[in-house]
Amino acid sequence: MSATIIVGVDGSEAGNRALSYAKRLATLIGSECELQLICVVEWSPYTFQTTEENALRKKQKHIETQNAQDRVINPALESLKEAGIKASGTVKFGKAATILNNIAVEHNAEQIVVARSTEQGLSARVFGSVTASLVMSASVPVTVVS
Repeated sequence: MSATIIVGVDGSEAGNRALSYAKRLATLIGSECELQLICVVEWSPYTFQTTEENALRKKQKHIETQNAQDRVINPALESLKEAGIKASGTVKFGKAATILNNIAVEHNAEQIVVARSTEQGLSARVFGSVTASLVMSASVPVTVVS
């Protein structure tokens, strides 16, 4: 029986701790475990922009995708490959909690591993953190690494 673990990564110190924990879990579970690394770039489409503005945003989205792939996903995948852990990774755009949960459901994941949010201040109290939102809405267990 295989086990899939979704790992939210962003290249930060906290994200690296979540990745390390997921790596440890995969080692304990064994060869039937696969980690799916997901880097979510918060992005919302604006429908009120001009055609030129949308074209510029599309170009910027492509640049940000490539940057996240090169700086976050690829180095993490290389590290996991060297450790003999099955893994895949992708960059997505949108609301992180929603994206992580949807991917977990789509792939019938055992759990989601994320880092504790570093958001503080008024915006975190008013809008909530990604981590808190994910914990409250996830369809699968969520492990929060501090």
